[in-house]
Amino acid sequence: MSTQPLPLEGITVVAVEQAVSAPFATRQLADLGARVVKVERLDGGDFARGYDTAARGLASHFVWCNRGKESVALDLKDPRGLDVLRRLVADADVFVQNLAQGAAARLGLDAATLCAAHPRLVAVDISGYGAGGPYAHKRAYDMLVQCEAGLVSVTGTPERAVKAGIPAADIAAAMYAFSGVLAALVRRGTTGRGGPVEISMLEALAEWLGHPLHHVMHGGTEPARTGVAHAVIAPYDAYDTADGGQVLLSVQNDREWRRLAELVLGRPELAHDPDFATNAARVAHRSRTDEAVARAMAAFTADEAVARLEAAGIACARINTVADVAAHPQLAARGRWREVESPVGPLRALLPPINLGGGQEAYMGAVPALGEHTCATLRALGMTDEQLAELRRDGVIA
Repeated sequence: MSTQPLPLEGITVVAVEQAVSAPFATRQLADLGARVVKVERLDGGDFARGYDTAARGLASHFVWCNRGKESVALDLKDPRGLDVLRRLVADADVFVQNLAQGAAARLGLDAATLCAAHPRLVAVDISGYGAGGPYAHKRAYDMLVQCEAGLVSVTGTPERAVKAGIPAADIAAAMYAFSGVLAALVRRGTTGRGGPVEISMLEALAEWLGHPLHHVMHGGTEPARTGVAHAVIAPYDAYDTADGGQVLLSVQNDREWRRLAELVLGRPELAHDPDFATNAARVAHRSRTDEAVARAMAAFTADEAVARLEAAGIACARINTVADVAAHPQLAARGRWREVESPVGPLRALLPPINLGGGQEAYMGAVPALGEHTCATLRALGMTDEQLAELRRDGVIA
């Protein structure tokens, strides 16, 4: 039986991108078979290359977001460098940029301008706050947008708000850019025309704030910060175990509470006690509910607690470290790990979570060195070695 090709084979993406939001979006496209040409600055390239050296000398953010791409280093302030980029865009299906607000428009690289010149092109503008409005030119880094979008206000403990432990605003924008490109390509397949796609980090993350936002807008109060506890369900929290671990358990209905009380807590009288018998009662008496559960969990090791909870049909999870995730038995059992090439040798990486049955496995190409593909890409545009040498000598390419 023949294997289907990756769905984006034959699609060319050109990206003037940096940090996380655009690079993570275009990496999804590369994983699905698109050719992604990443245009970088000559002086260090995408600044995410310099965030850290944790990945055997490479930056962990960069390794995560940029595998499978071709790196072309151009000086876009030089008219010759900008001309090269425009020639690349003319042959592309998709263009993605997340430059500082206004920078792309000054170069004629905003989505509206490019789509007017190239009707089949899908052009994506990713910004912090969108092209208009009083915040349009406000600097927008992930943590700043987490604050503006209200995510920080609902994350943390009663005493202190905290940011999410991952770049949630960047990731939200990236995934809407990714899905926006796919939708626009489907539309192009029926109409023959591409078009602009605009993504705002604030709007993406505000959408993800869905439940708290609707709760407040329609008459509710501001959600309380409850750490890992659930604001309106009890018990739904993490509890210490005898071996120094932590296990989170979740009781979703009163039948589960009765099983927990009888089979795990060893206190069947709590099953029908009016102070605990319903979720509303357990939330109203949260401290007593948590005390009863905590006392029982403290008598078990983490493994024992998980075994007892699962035997009773109670949802539970260990509080894993990041290192635990890297060694997670479920990921290993499902064969989710691969190695990708890089300038420092093979690096371990997860298969992307989109599993297309009957098709080729996701393309997980190498992490590129800065400017690694400049000459090959420009030769494909018809440039001679003499022209390349001149551009390199003048500092237009690297």
